[in-house]
Parts: sequence; C-alpha cells; structure tokens
Amino acid sequence: MHGWIRYIHVAISLFVISDPLGAIPLFLAITKEQTTKETARAAIATAATVAMVLTLTVFLGGPLLRVFGIRIASFRVGGGILILMMAIAMLYARPDRTTAQEAAEATGNDHVVVPLAVPLIAGPGAISSVILYAQQSESWFDKFVLTALILLLAISVWISLRLAQPISKLLGTTGINIITRLLGLLLSAIAIEFITTGLVELLPGLAGR
Repeated sequence: MHGWIRYIHVAISLFVISDPLGAIPLFLAITKEQTTKETARAAIATAATVAMVLTLTVFLGGPLLRVFGIRIASFRVGGGILILMMAIAMLYARPDRTTAQEAAEATGNDHVVVPLAVPLIAGPGAISSVILYAQQSESWFDKFVLTALILLLAISVWISLRLAQPISKLLGTTGINIITRLLGLLLSAIAIEFITTGLVELLPGLAGR
C-alpha cells in the first residue's frame, strides 16, 4: 500500500463492505427486550468481536491461503465476486447476510456475536477484503495502519449500535435503505476492481487488449 490516499481508500472500502448502519435493524430486533445497560454491553460485545475477527484475519489470512495453495489472484477474483453479490443485494436494500434460522435464534436468545458481529458485519466480504489488503501490505507499518483502520471500523460499529434507536428514528427504514443502496453502488465498483485486477494477474494477456 502506498501513501495516505491508499489508506483512506482502504478505510472507506472496509466501512462500505461492513455497513454498520445496515446492522441497526437486526440489532434493534435482537435487543428489543433488553435493558439500556444490556443494550450497551451488546454494542460493545459486537464491536469487540468485529475488531478481534478482522485483526486476526490480517495476520492469519495470508498463511491460510498458502496452506491451501490458493493464489492471491484467485482469491481476489473469488472475493470480488462475493462482494459484488453483496453489492447487488444492497442495491435492492437487502443487505442481510444471515439466514432466517440465525436471525430467529439470535432474537430468541439475545445473542449478538452470531449473527450480528459474524457474519453480518465481519462477514465473508469484509474478511476477504482484509486478506487482500493485508497481502498488499509491503511492511509492518502497513499492517499496523490496517489494524488501526479495523479498530476505527469497530469504533464506528459501536457508535452506530449505541445510537441505534435515535438513528433509526431519524432516518427511518426509507432513509437507511437509501444509504444502503448508495453504499451498494460504491461497493459494486470496489468489487469490479478486485475482479479485474485478479483476472489480469491470472490471465496476463487480458492486459494487452
């Protein structure tokens, strides 16, 4: 990664892919029977889980790819396709990455780690992106900055969930859906960049056409 412009690009990408605002409806459903203190603890637990999962990915994602013999270019294409599918769902205001069974279990047992933190926020798309960005890191300083950006993302998740009630009242379902669609449009462009870059690495002849 090169320069602060690159870091800003990574920060925006992680925020768009994770979409903390899109997690608000499920968070409200999960915590609707909880007290204010319990809701606050749930927001902290979710943010901490997101930070832990993505930080571990920075340092363990690359070695796992090497263990399974997966080239980073192949993973870039696969991750790009996965992110593109997420973007299409967001464009239709359907950003939920959980199954009906997971959502029902979470609502019944007041759990936030699954499926809210994983796989809704720190899901396959976010994990794939972190692995790709970590592989582009040329030094330990780059990895340090990436980890710091992940912590900033976790803080934004905490703020979004801590203020879930007022944000939901202010924006309403329509407002959240509009923001989700705009983020989906931006996410689709990020996905295409991943896919095309990976294809050029796998098929160098494409670059000359």
